[in-house]
Amino acid sequence: MEQRSLIPVGPPLTNPLPSYWHHPKSPLANVIEPEADTPTQPYTHAIIGSGISGTMVAFNLLKTQPNARIVMLEAREICSGATGRNGGHTKAASYRSYLQHVQELGKEEALVIARLEYANILETHGLARELGMEGECESEMCNTVDLIYDRGTFEVGMRAIETLKKDAEHGEKQIGKMAWYEVYEEVGEVERKFSIAGKNRNPTLAGEEEIAGAFEYVAGRIHAYRFTTGVLKECVKQGLQLCTNTPVHDIRQSTQADEHGTPMWDIFTQYNTIKATNVIIATNGYTPYLLKELQGAIVPMRGQITTQRPGSTTNLTSPLPTTYSFIYKHGYEYMIPRPRAGGSQHIIIGGGLGRLPNAGASEYGTIDDSSLNLNISAYLRESLIGYFGANNWGEKSAEEASHRVLQEWTGIMGATADGRPFVGEVPGKKGMWISAGFNGHGMVLCLKSAEALVKMMEAGATKGKSEWFPKSFLITEKRLQRCKFHGRTDMSVAK
Repeated sequence: MEQRSLIPVGPPLTNPLPSYWHHPKSPLANVIEPEADTPTQPYTHAIIGSGISGTMVAFNLLKTQPNARIVMLEAREICSGATGRNGGHTKAASYRSYLQHVQELGKEEALVIARLEYANILETHGLARELGMEGECESEMCNTVDLIYDRGTFEVGMRAIETLKKDAEHGEKQIGKMAWYEVYEEVGEVERKFSIAGKNRNPTLAGEEEIAGAFEYVAGRIHAYRFTTGVLKECVKQGLQLCTNTPVHDIRQSTQADEHGTPMWDIFTQYNTIKATNVIIATNGYTPYLLKELQGAIVPMRGQITTQRPGSTTNLTSPLPTTYSFIYKHGYEYMIPRPRAGGSQHIIIGGGLGRLPNAGASEYGTIDDSSLNLNISAYLRESLIGYFGANNWGEKSAEEASHRVLQEWTGIMGATADGRPFVGEVPGKKGMWISAGFNGHGMVLCLKSAEALVKMMEAGATKGKSEWFPKSFLITEKRLQRCKFHGRTDMSVAK
């Protein structure tokens, strides 16, 4: 795994697989503002990356600096990276990392992280409502269930939930709050309540997997592409300049200063050079291409997702009332239902990394979202009929089964050695800021991380730190030096 982390990271490929979420495309998809194309004046802020991180940085900057000159540079189409290629989940699963965080960081910091994740979910769906696009981006808070297929993992999960509840405040344990969990130990109840088979009989696996139990808690689902491009639309109205299909290849300290005497940065794109006082790196898994010092600290990680259609005689409620994760000893899948016209539903399920040899090492260190891992494809194709059972899934014939998978695609996430993002001012580079490395959990971290980053930018990197933001997320020289990647920290619950 460490060898994979040292593969030099390149820029985004020009020919990614089509994402299910990109139909239809946003009107902003290929916008290039004339001024951004041929800039004559420097910018106050240049944001590199147009996913949810870059977008929320722009949104927060424009709230407090409405007259600032801000440009957003994107190598491909708007929101064509991880945000526009994800699984549609706003799900924290805070208990899965809680014991590890307590052991490594202490109880107080562990609680700060769990509270941030919960707040991020609430505020993401709240912003969709505030901007009047709740329906358009299919924003819905709902419960989720983790179905556990390994006894040891289930027992550790119960202990983690018990510890989190003990440490949380009384109000946080109420239904729908951060530390509310429902534990199901009776297998028959799990089968009935969540419409699953007691045994996972996926034919691509060597044997059957029995359900050990389940955990239910609050989460949500959202069309992240529409949400992000909807927020971007508001930013453009307020003066944000977009420059798509413009890869950035280098960033260097400029020989010039801005009007206040502050040194600027020269941003070298494929077509021109842009000057800015502040540069915000919101490029997640691609970050080491621009910041070589983060090679091995943030590692590209390819995820794979399918959209599938239940059979014509399905017994599944449409839409399913909860989102799902299917968790086994060395990994997990994540799944949401997406209601369709006429009462049908599409099922979006991604994962499969834990089913590969060497903990899925082949999917680390690659930025190739133009192709699929065929072993994961074969596994995911059978995953839902394995988890729900053939009767519940409801396909009448082999012909019907051949049309089960409607679309399949990949996307590049950013994994870090300690499982936490890097947020703040890049050490030794005044005016260069970062919010990246979200380990596949960006939809429960990016919005609040962007808010915290903008506070740091406006008050100074040391003065602008918020009490509600985890100190362990901050980028420091010490943290960079000790970050050597050996694999994801979220593939199993810490013991």
